[in-house]
Amino acid sequence: MKKTFSSLMRLGQYIKPYRVSFILVIFFTVLTVAFNAALPYVTGLPTTEISKNVLNHESINFDYIIMCLIWITIVGVGYSAAQLLSGVLMANVVQSAMKDLRRDIEEKINRLPVSYFDKNQQGNILSRVTNDVDAVSGAMQQAFIGVVNAILGIVMAVAMMFYINSLMAVISLIMIPLSIFISKKIVQISQKYFQGMQNSLGELNGYVQENMTGFSVLKVYGREKQTLDGFKNVNHKLNHFGFRAAFISGLMMPLVQLTAYATYIGMAVMGSFYVISGVILVGQLQAFIQYIWQVSQPMGNITQLSSVLQSASAATTRVFEILDEPEEVPNEVTVALPESIEGHVKFDHVSFAYDPSKPLIRDLNFEVKAGQTVAIVGPTGAGKTTLINLLMRFYDVNEGAIRVDGIDTKTLDRSEVRSIFGMVLQDAWLYEGTIADNIRFGHLEATDYEVVDAAKTANVDHFIRTMPGGYDMEINSEGDNISLGQKQLLTIARAVISNPKILILDEATSSVDTRLEALIQKAMDRVMEGRTSFVIAHRLSTIRDADLILVMNQGEIIEKGTHDSLLAQGGFYEKLYNSQFAEDGDYE
Repeated sequence: MKKTFSSLMRLGQYIKPYRVSFILVIFFTVLTVAFNAALPYVTGLPTTEISKNVLNHESINFDYIIMCLIWITIVGVGYSAAQLLSGVLMANVVQSAMKDLRRDIEEKINRLPVSYFDKNQQGNILSRVTNDVDAVSGAMQQAFIGVVNAILGIVMAVAMMFYINSLMAVISLIMIPLSIFISKKIVQISQKYFQGMQNSLGELNGYVQENMTGFSVLKVYGREKQTLDGFKNVNHKLNHFGFRAAFISGLMMPLVQLTAYATYIGMAVMGSFYVISGVILVGQLQAFIQYIWQVSQPMGNITQLSSVLQSASAATTRVFEILDEPEEVPNEVTVALPESIEGHVKFDHVSFAYDPSKPLIRDLNFEVKAGQTVAIVGPTGAGKTTLINLLMRFYDVNEGAIRVDGIDTKTLDRSEVRSIFGMVLQDAWLYEGTIADNIRFGHLEATDYEVVDAAKTANVDHFIRTMPGGYDMEINSEGDNISLGQKQLLTIARAVISNPKILILDEATSSVDTRLEALIQKAMDRVMEGRTSFVIAHRLSTIRDADLILVMNQGEIIEKGTHDSLLAQGGFYEKLYNSQFAEDGDYE
């Protein structure tokens, strides 16, 4: 409860910049409630006047009745106008506040470390940014005016009830604490289910996003039934929490209305005796009964909004969990990046672990001279990609230092470290846009000539020109209207156009055929010329000409040297190499 209250208070900070509009919302809401409170009383005036005329055997005072009708019209129009203006202003305040909240989330996401995205499902993060923010927006827009209207309406209606008859008003007010008690108990029981519902919704989005992304693989391996069973489990969990949240919160309104009906019956009977005895008039009893409904109706509205408010409360907590996540730790002292980078890289007693209890890399030492090509090989899980993550400062080393031209990369700003590198990953990523835009992503100021030149270097120009639209062809949001190999070629062209000082190729040719691999290899030889290059490779035939080959296993370099020298040693590398080319060779 404390965490939820804190989140709601922080949400108020997003309304603060729009406080003038918010004050106007309050003003017009007060007007709305005032007109609404006056309406039963002015509508009771004609009835009271007519009853007086009849009892006194007088002719009906039509002038007074016409005047009352005019006042009823004025009050009704004022009520509608104030309600319209408060609604318009509130919509503007809420949407502006949510725009600021989404902006802060986007900026926060850019400051979060890579480890956060490694540990959390993309679909769950997406659910927090979209569904949860929408839940907060909807609740604020629907509920705020409703809650303010309800509170002010109850206050003004109670004041008018006391004006008509104090004893009847005191007895009627018993329903308010009784309704609050009922509401509080139901909220306490249902809140945990609303929190579970929002978490389950995020889990469902993550599951769907993950399986839709790998839809083709699921079909290939016949995993439809298992995937459907998994979806049913997550869906059942959401159904479990959603049903209980809706059912328990749905009990609130009938129970609260029951107190209102009981009060209505009691006051109708008591008021009838007062009318007979002359304590109050018929019109006043009519107004008093209407005021009972004006008290019970807002309370009923609050109970109707309780499910929306509780969902928004849970969603607010989830949204601010992202905003409260630890960010990448900025450098205490930042060293300026030299204008000229040669590309000399040194790992100096580097140790690293994703989990402190499970060390992955221990006391790693090696040196790469400027312009050298270094190949990193080894079995899956040996730490090859981790090495690249440390180079790019996606993760920081636990001990030791990585130096570029003698400068510890931890003393450089992360964006400057990454500007040194060009990178081609195993997973080719393209965004929705033209082919030219995707290549130009590596250097946004590149000219059309530079885009074409980079494509030719990556041996992808011919393929592009055969596509409809050529360089202006639109790649869809999933990037599945071109082949995986073609996507890989475009990412290589994107790396080429960035003209990096140090090049990283993480299985860059893994998705192309042998003929295309040879063409890319020649192109990459040209690209790597004069640059320090790190190549992660499983196809050992592609790294024969590397200046240095590092053989990794369990986070340690167990062998290093050239291709020929490592084969001559007859060690781990020799077995790995022969297992790829022997007809029946088994990897040991």
